[in-house]
Amino acid sequence: MDAKLWVPEYDTPELWHKEFWRSLQANVKTSRRCFFKSGITGFLGLVAMQHFGSNGFAQLEDVLPRAEHCIVLFMNGGASQLDTFDPKPGTKNGGPFAAIPTSVEGVQVSEHLPHVAEQAHHLSIIRSMISREGNHERARYLLHTGYAPGGAVRHPTLGSLTSYYLDDSQSDLPGCVNINAPTYSGGFLGTTYDPFVVNDPMRPVEDLSYPAQMDTQRFRERLKMLRTIEKDFIAKRTGRSTEAHEAIYKKADQLINSPNVDAFQLNDEPIAIREAYGMNKFGQGCLMARRLVEAGVKFVEVSLDGWDTHQNNFERTKELLSMVDPAFAMLLKDLFERDLLDKTIVLWLGEFGRTPKINNNDGRDHHTKGWSAVVAGGGTRGGQVIGGTSEDGTEVVSGALGVPDLFASLCFALGIDADEENYSRSGRPIRVVNDGSVIEELFKPL
Repeated sequence: MDAKLWVPEYDTPELWHKEFWRSLQANVKTSRRCFFKSGITGFLGLVAMQHFGSNGFAQLEDVLPRAEHCIVLFMNGGASQLDTFDPKPGTKNGGPFAAIPTSVEGVQVSEHLPHVAEQAHHLSIIRSMISREGNHERARYLLHTGYAPGGAVRHPTLGSLTSYYLDDSQSDLPGCVNINAPTYSGGFLGTTYDPFVVNDPMRPVEDLSYPAQMDTQRFRERLKMLRTIEKDFIAKRTGRSTEAHEAIYKKADQLINSPNVDAFQLNDEPIAIREAYGMNKFGQGCLMARRLVEAGVKFVEVSLDGWDTHQNNFERTKELLSMVDPAFAMLLKDLFERDLLDKTIVLWLGEFGRTPKINNNDGRDHHTKGWSAVVAGGGTRGGQVIGGTSEDGTEVVSGALGVPDLFASLCFALGIDADEENYSRSGRPIRVVNDGSVIEELFKPL
């Protein structure tokens, strides 16, 4: 099956909300969202800025959140910063790739990103990311949740958080969609916020319509019969697994009957547009992301595998960039032309970077002490570089930033209170973002 709700492997009581916390948070969530989307000034504004000061809001009191959607382009395995957005041409560690100018004076990127270079005026290139997780699985967890893995708690992925805070509960499309690969779940937020997974955007998404012999009324009757059969079983076995089972049926029914389900159908796009994105899973995934955002989906992640380049880094990176370059650039161009870029924050990143030193296999190993992420749209200021690494690329020399800072900034753009606490079933408070501060340069006007 090409589309599914990814249900996590773990099943512990710790990870589920009590009804009390659900109702309490629903009220708080509504009031917080109303505050962020309004232009409250004076006394209430002052109180709010004091409350949010720990996450950098006090310095951005004149900036209002604009983003209503988020698209993440995730490079599984960790892309080399030196061979993408932080080139060091002519140095010992620079490698064979040349650097090319962009639409922003003085800013260069890899020669294998010519189309992205033309869109650099939309980009904030962060060259000073630092993290502590050099293991793939741990780093992937960190870059999806903002928290290092540990203990019994499973934190919600960024997509689940975005869906939880921003998605309209009446929407018939998923609030969070992952394309090309499953990711982490809604964690303690519950199965309702698990991502909907499209494994291959090059193929029609299966099970989005009834079989030929089925119609809506007949399907509804079958659902009623199923609920009757399962009633006693469910009553005796409440918990996460039961909730997941019911949520999957409910979501599937909503999606099949949605008038917006055609957002998943790429055949509706002109062939010239499809080819401009690239006729591969990543390119078509980016096109699907644009269509889904246009239809109202709040969060979409598009993954591209293959970046763990311990061997033959340069040939492999060149091949991967041949897919990233047209897709990333066309996504930005398409969103801009449709007046969606200002409302959609786009993030390009991976698990970590690659070592500046080239190993004996013509590869680069894992590097956490200075790597790159790229942000565009959603009210952020484009045409800039934030932070920097040393001439040999081995360390950050200015503007060091952590993953929580990036998450706090995304939350600010989306109007989500990064300091808000959610609760596990045991009542343990867990903040949306783990002690990050908003990256002011992303939002401050020139």
